[in-house]
Amino acid sequence: MQAAILVHPRFDAIWPFSADHAHRLWAGEGAVNFVRVAPDDNRPAGTVATAPEKIERLLVLGLVLTLDCVGRFSHLKELAWFEDGYGRPSAGSEVVLAALAARGVRVIRHTSEGFWGQSVSEFGLALTLAALRRIPQTHRAMITDHGPWDYTPPGGMGRPGERGQQYGDDARFTAGTLEGKRVRIVGAGNIASRYASFCRMLGADVAAWDPFAGEPSFHRAGARREHFLDRLGRDAEIFVPMVPLTEQTRGLVTAAHIDALPRGTLVVLVTRAGICDMAALRRRVLADELALAADVFDVEPVPLDDPLLGRDNVVHTPHNAGRTRQANERWAEMLLAQFTPIA
Repeated sequence: MQAAILVHPRFDAIWPFSADHAHRLWAGEGAVNFVRVAPDDNRPAGTVATAPEKIERLLVLGLVLTLDCVGRFSHLKELAWFEDGYGRPSAGSEVVLAALAARGVRVIRHTSEGFWGQSVSEFGLALTLAALRRIPQTHRAMITDHGPWDYTPPGGMGRPGERGQQYGDDARFTAGTLEGKRVRIVGAGNIASRYASFCRMLGADVAAWDPFAGEPSFHRAGARREHFLDRLGRDAEIFVPMVPLTEQTRGLVTAAHIDALPRGTLVVLVTRAGICDMAALRRRVLADELALAADVFDVEPVPLDDPLLGRDNVVHTPHNAGRTRQANERWAEMLLAQFTPIA
């Protein structure tokens, strides 16, 4: 079966490892016509491919398909087409897709976003651990100051509950080990259930709320199912809103939910900030009532003068939880798995 992969650098800008991994996978099944065009090459896919009339399975990444292309790919059977890295349709694409359907071409789309689930959930765990032990804060401080090495308690005399030898945690907020902590998660989907299982493995008491997840999701995660969101965060030590941003989830975690969190709770954000009332969360974090570990924000890039940056109770990263090489490769694997296997 003749196969081709056509790639534009505009796709590589979003998924820099996916196209080459797809090439390796298909090359294991036979010869592949692999073409990566120049950045200024905006020719449609039908004029880029070599011998388009012979191609039966096709992966178009970042290039345009036109009605003329449909005619050129006269023997095409299966196609996956991404004009950008997110699969968003452009103006006029419906006409092309209709022509392909009329020809009997099977158009393959990504069925989920599971390709970055492991990357995001592991990153969420890393943020959680970093915030519990103040790892970024002490790393930054010891570059310019010996203060982090000084464990002398106030007044030089040890007191119960005060700073002591090799103790660098901030007792005002949830700190120390993840073991034994009450972790409360909004969501039990692909990312949240993985994160929950990590926390449970490390000995945390995990509960989650998700009205759309089936019972097996909670079993896999090792999480107790909470049936009411209003109750979820009331005893939280670590509170983790971890659902995708949709019209249904926008603002799901309200100001009332944020205000109900116990003082000192660590809030972990790695999916989208828009699922929370960020004004309420900012208010409590800036008042030193909550700690925050966040990879996503209400304004991105975060302004350099944003008061959240550099705070002792905030760990922050620039929205890069999901983009590992492994997620890139999983993107290709999950897409290509939907093509008909070659006997």
